[in-house]
Amino acid sequence: MMQAKPLSKIDKKILRELQLDGRISFTELARRVGLTTTPCLERVKRMEREGVIQGYTTLLDPASLQAALVVFVQIRLSRTSQNIFAKFKKAAMALNAVQECYLVSGNFDYLIKARVADMNAYRILLGDTLLTLPGVQESTSYVVMEEVKETLNVQIPE
Repeated sequence: MMQAKPLSKIDKKILRELQLDGRISFTELARRVGLTTTPCLERVKRMEREGVIQGYTTLLDPASLQAALVVFVQIRLSRTSQNIFAKFKKAAMALNAVQECYLVSGNFDYLIKARVADMNAYRILLGDTLLTLPGVQESTSYVVMEEVKETLNVQIPE
């Protein structure tokens, strides 16, 4: 990955538009940001090469795929050696129900966001999977009752 140059106002406009609609045509994107198609495409390709744009994805309806229940789980490991962190990380990354997993500071070691069909599916995920991961000492779970805001968008400074 090459060294990224500072983002211009036009680059930021492009990023805002792509966050709203990653499938927008380059012609329409260029029109919205005040460029012709070729320079717009060149800017997008440069930001892809530099890693500013890391990829494109499709957002799915979790309820349609039996994954409507969101749970957050705090995990505390029994010991904090680099070896156990590496083993836990590898095991957590392999779990399809886990959408996000973060190593955090504070009273616990990891914060996991998972999506499952229902409470029974969560009980199975917790008891048969999460609590059996390498080094897990204890967990605290938070079941989401209402999703107020969920986004993958990153705030783009002016």
